[in-house]
Amino acid sequence: MSRIVRRIGVPPAERGSVGGANCPDIFELSSGDFAVIGTDTTEELDGELPADASRADYERIVIITRETLTRAKGDIPDT
Repeated sequence: MSRIVRRIGVPPAERGSVGGANCPDIFELSSGDFAVIGTDTTEELDGELPADASRADYERIVIITRETLTRAKGDIPDT
């Protein structure tokens, strides 16, 4: 089982989240993979996937804010 090693980017409070209701986040896992907390939009976007994209039944489409990803950019390894 993977464990969270570190946050990628800045904490939600530094992006303006003070109530905890809007806290997208990105974490690096001990496996080297990444975990994302975002808004589940699978039902809305599933039909919008390009023909060469698909998802398994256990996968979800989530949205994170642009700021969450851009503020994490410096923490994402190149390799």
